[in-house]
Amino acid sequence: MSKLRVLSLSTLYPNDATPNFGVFVERQMQAVMKRGDVDLTMVNPLGIPPFPLSRHPRYRALAGLPAEELRGGVPVLRPRFRLIPGIGARFNAAAEAKAVLPLARRLHGEHPFDLVDAQFFYPDGPAAVRIGQALGLPVSIKARGADIHHWGKDPATARQVLQAGRAADGLLAVAQGLADDMVELGMPRERITIHRTGLNADLFRPYDRKMCRDQLGLPRDVPVLATVGALIPRKGQGFAIDALAQLPDAILVLAGKGEDENALKSQAVRLGVAERVRFLGAVPHGELPVLLNAADVFVLPSASEGLANAWVEALACGTPVVTTPIPGAQELITDPAWGRLVPRDGTAIAAAVSELLADRPDPETVRAAVAEYSWEANAAALVAHWWRLARG
Repeated sequence: MSKLRVLSLSTLYPNDATPNFGVFVERQMQAVMKRGDVDLTMVNPLGIPPFPLSRHPRYRALAGLPAEELRGGVPVLRPRFRLIPGIGARFNAAAEAKAVLPLARRLHGEHPFDLVDAQFFYPDGPAAVRIGQALGLPVSIKARGADIHHWGKDPATARQVLQAGRAADGLLAVAQGLADDMVELGMPRERITIHRTGLNADLFRPYDRKMCRDQLGLPRDVPVLATVGALIPRKGQGFAIDALAQLPDAILVLAGKGEDENALKSQAVRLGVAERVRFLGAVPHGELPVLLNAADVFVLPSASEGLANAWVEALACGTPVVTTPIPGAQELITDPAWGRLVPRDGTAIAAAVSELLADRPDPETVRAAVAEYSWEANAAALVAHWWRLARG
């Protein structure tokens, strides 16, 4: 049987300038390539603003990336499109399609593709639909969470998201709750397939907690809470700091960077807990198991998620999770030993953490929550979905 030829678009994909950006897409595509039955071309369009914004260090680093490279066994192409930061979101999908289509036409002419794939709903989804229609190919779009909960409701982009969802031949959602949200927006339920995330269970597993704390310079004899994610309002790290003020012996460790960092530091000072809050900044993905194993409880009070990879990885390390009762969490955390689902409220979070500290679940019991998760299973399901669409 000949290989399936797939052109996949993802504006979120790791590179040397932003190595943690879209790391889960990369892990998935590496697993796809290892199967040997897919000829995959990964397109990572880079949004670069016009001068003088293009001189900002962030965009200068992106502009300096190679136009193509073999990264982790996956061929990655990086066409550039014009980005207007802050106000130009409504134009991003059209700009992405304009930048990618000439490249897609050339590659398709040399060796025809079977399918166009988008790994995020916006801006990749509408761009993939335009390219698929131009080349006469079926289109698949994956929804991960914020791409539906934010871009699917933003007046500037909501119509494009819905139109792409209705035009695509197949849709993927990382959780049933996210699929329900897509249907509520007006997308066809019969085209949606649930596609769970993957997991490197050899890396994310229980380690010796004391050794992990020693490595991070954390005391061995106090409760440690950890949170991983961008420091943005949606992730709700401020509620974890509120909870810390009610847990007098605990330490909170935050991995991630973002716009809320200064506000979170000010909040910690205001509540008198600054000496018990550690900001690690961006942590390489491969180093996260040390933090997750050092923690007694993982806390992520998100306002919305699809199915957060951070939940899965914390559970795989044997660390129970305290998060909010959003649909993806309700599907994943179904046993009290695996964690608690509570409102975005410091008092409720503190109470949940206290319960877990008072009766600490066995790490192997917690790990059982994600026993069926792997990148191999994730890749197999994705390729099966692609084949169904390619065969019509």
